[in-house]
Amino acid sequence: MTSPISPTSATADRPAAETVRLVDHLAGELARAGVTHLFGVGGANIEDLYDAVHRGGTVRGVVAKHEFSAVTMADGYARTTRRLGVVAATSGGGAMNLVPGLAEAYASRVPVLALVGEPPTGQAGHGAFQDSSGRAGSFDAAEVFGPVSRFCVRVEDADELPELLSRAVAAARSDPRGPAVLLLPKDVQQARIRRPARGAAPTPAPGLPPSASPAATLDSTALGAVSDILRGAGRVLVIAGEGVAAGDARAELAELAARLGAWVAVTPDAKDVFDNRDPRFAGVAGVMGHANVEDCLRRADVCLLAGTRLPLLARGGLDRALSATEVVCLGPEPPFVPGTALRGDLRQALRAVTGRLPARRRACPPHAGPRPRPLPDQDGRAAGRTLRYPQAIAAVEAALPQRAHVFVDAGNAGASAVHLLPAPRHGRFVVAVGMGGMGYTFGAGIGAALATGRRTYVLAGDGSFFMHGMEVHTAVEYGAPVTFVVFNNNAHAMCAVREEFLQGGVRRDDLFGRTDLAAGVAAAFPSLDVTRADDAAQLREALLRSNDDAGGPAFVALDCDPAEIPPFLPFQSFTTTDRTARTDHEESSDERVHVG
Repeated sequence: MTSPISPTSATADRPAAETVRLVDHLAGELARAGVTHLFGVGGANIEDLYDAVHRGGTVRGVVAKHEFSAVTMADGYARTTRRLGVVAATSGGGAMNLVPGLAEAYASRVPVLALVGEPPTGQAGHGAFQDSSGRAGSFDAAEVFGPVSRFCVRVEDADELPELLSRAVAAARSDPRGPAVLLLPKDVQQARIRRPARGAAPTPAPGLPPSASPAATLDSTALGAVSDILRGAGRVLVIAGEGVAAGDARAELAELAARLGAWVAVTPDAKDVFDNRDPRFAGVAGVMGHANVEDCLRRADVCLLAGTRLPLLARGGLDRALSATEVVCLGPEPPFVPGTALRGDLRQALRAVTGRLPARRRACPPHAGPRPRPLPDQDGRAAGRTLRYPQAIAAVEAALPQRAHVFVDAGNAGASAVHLLPAPRHGRFVVAVGMGGMGYTFGAGIGAALATGRRTYVLAGDGSFFMHGMEVHTAVEYGAPVTFVVFNNNAHAMCAVREEFLQGGVRRDDLFGRTDLAAGVAAAFPSLDVTRADDAAQLREALLRSNDDAGGPAFVALDCDPAEIPPFLPFQSFTTTDRTARTDHEESSDERVHVG
């Protein structure tokens, strides 16, 4: 690939005055690409890049508390802006802390560029501190990052940086999207490189949204086959995924559904891609979803997958109905279920298929809608002043601005939010189901809030808070408009539920002593608006108070019962009757979907 910023032969004899530090060039290219924030944690082997960002003054450097959270900040930035997210880290442990966050971006197809410092090249293989060159018995960082990136290279010659940067950005932005990694030895960062030729014709900056590039041509045979199937279908269920948001294809999805007279369900990580209050909305598919989706699927002639490959979390409980229904799939990657696929750019595919349908819009057949699952009997075990998840989520719904973004973390609280909380009409509703890592939302919510300036809600449990909740400090330092809502059941409750019902309840490893999170956070951050909500009214009032986009961060903690069973399909058989009858502690058939 030819880089739009690579040096030309005409610059070969330019004097030193016509050169710049590699890091200054890199910072300038990030700014030219539309990047507004660089997230990371500093250190000796990445300090030159931070210096260049500071001197450049266009890209804002944000210092996180942990490199995992810095990656998730870049991830949240990318998901809400559809621009390239950028993270920087120093060598050694700082670099290694990037791995789980990059794995999430890889699995969820999020475009992130990681800039990773290394010791100077002259020290490689000579016992350098934090050597990751792969020489003389050290490990090779390129081999570590390779499996969790679309492109990974060590920049050993400073003059190669322009081309390698362009290749990295292209890899991150191309389907399948994901992380790209540039390993930058310290001496290479400090090296001077020739300026690009002056007066050269302007070229598109790397990192623009995919819609700025021409879409790939669709296969005409596949387009015809899919269109014929849909034209002949009486009832259609559309299951839409995160690819609709990544491809900015919400309007195209809605028009196709209207032409088909289709019901529309969404995957757990894509609640915002279709209006949750639309009469066509069938609910969430899969293990955190609604029974109505299975009912619609059984009644449908065709199931259309749009922007999703339908992984296990999105098809849990649906396999039997899927096997009896014709499936078609639109998107760049093949589905996980058999069907007729139209591969390529999703937005273009939706438009092309819609163009082959009759212009008349059709009403969808009657359906029950996304009714919440019935709450199982809790044996009256809730003790003290605790809020049940439906009450708490209802309070969040009552306060949530329709322009806000919502980031939902792993665990019982997350499952409840996916099941019960309608997505805001004009904001993202993000769940990191790629790796499902606890604590993802604290960084991701901050990245989204800083990128867009919109109020962002983070919904997480206390287990997630104890992993990465000190990113609250980052939100305070940068005045990010984030409202952190922490559901505190003093447990890793999803693990505790599994232990009780699948392993005989013989352990209490995941049940903890009580912690007053609100008091602790208030003491640590005197300027932060902190509330301990003892009931739904207090929760709603605290959230409403925080909703000003310019108001900075807020923190609300509420107590929940660790024994409350969330609306999570594998747990729905854990009722009072089943507890008595189940003596062998075997998992039900729905437990084929494992969530840790």
